[in-house]
Amino acid sequence: MTEVSRQELLIHSIAHLLEGCRSVAVGASSPIPGAGALLARHWAASGTPPRRMFLTILGSPRHNAMTGGGVELFDMAAQGRVDAFFLGGGQIDGEANINLVGAGGAYPQTAVRWPGSFGSAYLYFLVPRVILFREEHTRRVMVPRVDFISAPGPRPDGVWRPGGPIGLLTNLCWFSFDKTRRRFTLETVHPGHSLDEVRDHTGFDFDIAPRVPETAAPDAATLAIIRGPIAREIGDAYPRFVAQVFPDAA
Repeated sequence: MTEVSRQELLIHSIAHLLEGCRSVAVGASSPIPGAGALLARHWAASGTPPRRMFLTILGSPRHNAMTGGGVELFDMAAQGRVDAFFLGGGQIDGEANINLVGAGGAYPQTAVRWPGSFGSAYLYFLVPRVILFREEHTRRVMVPRVDFISAPGPRPDGVWRPGGPIGLLTNLCWFSFDKTRRRFTLETVHPGHSLDEVRDHTGFDFDIAPRVPETAAPDAATLAIIRGPIAREIGDAYPRFVAQVFPDAA
């Protein structure tokens, strides 16, 4: 079997996490989540019976029916019309708090500044299946406690919250998240990596499932779909990503 790249493994993992969704939204600068959502939509359309998945990829001329951008996305989320969304952060801690503002020192005098929170906290509270996604899995990202909370993880504060994280996908592994216990659990480790490596590169405590298998890789037929139609579709929003990862499809 042809070797599976890191990006292809993550695209395949995301598609499985989106199974059963009716409506998925993908934010800016998210080529891998976007490709994973396209693969999930392909599976839904080719299933028995076939299903429709409404997919919005912000920044895509082809896969974005919204005319109001973020404003329309927020309105859809408030109406319960978005099943899944993706969030990341410069820092993520063990209670699923994320930091998109900056690190190193007290806000606003942080040593490092990031783009900002935008609507992350709003969507974190409303979208029922939020997938935390960050390719870099190091102790500077996976921290004991974020320096600034852009969007808080679930907590027993009495606030009505239909949304929140289901887990965290990185370049090393997949963690599920228990909203009641407010803890991550290591569920799978990607091929070529190990439990010890995950421990060494994670700054927060986490639980470990009774059995931690390798993350499932796509089979040959799925790889052909990812490298063919999915790569071409995501290329309308991310041509540079496709040129780098899927040069034959560019």
